[in-house]
Amino acid sequence: MAEVIARVALVEADDGHRESLGRSLAEEGYDVRSFDRGEAALEYLTRGGEADLLLLDWNAPGMAAATLLRQVNSCGIGAPVICLAEEAEDRDEEIALAHGALDYIGKSRRLPILLKRMALVLDGTKGSPSDASEPVESEAQVQIHGDLELRVAQGRAFWKGTRVDLTLTEFNMVALLVNRLESDVSYREIYDLVHGQGFMAGYGSNGYRANVRAFIKRIRAKFRAVDAEFDGISNYPGFGYRWNSTPIAVAGDGDDEAVPAAA
Repeated sequence: MAEVIARVALVEADDGHRESLGRSLAEEGYDVRSFDRGEAALEYLTRGGEADLLLLDWNAPGMAAATLLRQVNSCGIGAPVICLAEEAEDRDEEIALAHGALDYIGKSRRLPILLKRMALVLDGTKGSPSDASEPVESEAQVQIHGDLELRVAQGRAFWKGTRVDLTLTEFNMVALLVNRLESDVSYREIYDLVHGQGFMAGYGSNGYRANVRAFIKRIRAKFRAVDAEFDGISNYPGFGYRWNSTPIAVAGDGDDEAVPAAA
């Protein structure tokens, strides 16, 4: 019997597409459980059903996808989420990422692209901060930068001694900024860290910036949940972000464009 790559919960409202995609994923080695609505998938997961990845139809009827993402997070379901959209819109992508999705992909993308994005997300969650084991780390595996402590092997971040609940992707973004202390890191470089070099998102040659802004907004919010005065990440308008080693005066988030809130 062939080894299963991962268990996938697939939410897709269209019967034909759900059957076709489910079959294609099964042929690639995934164990797929399919649902026509988000509520059914949520009930399955909260009742102990297992999934390593959730593929969510952004336009499925019933519970709004953003609401479902909030429910997934509040219920402590650890499966990462990729949203699938009939027509990829920048605003919807930003909302999806702001509510915890790790990726947002148009349904028109070819299967190999979806498979690559799934593999990147699954690889990024291996050994994530939710793992129970906590091996003792050497000094080289612990980075201290002022009030910030990064435990590299565990993918965990602490601010003023309190753990910040970052995903592994968010941890890697912070580590990238910190390792380039007081230097500006471009939107493109941050985006490539998440999706792999060469991937595009949104509209136009700079569409990926909205994706990065949504991630940074969520990272800031998690640090500010620990310290309301946190101002460690500043924006270089039109270029990218930097980690500040010393406190600075920041008006709002200092982004060159605002990320829209969910309706």
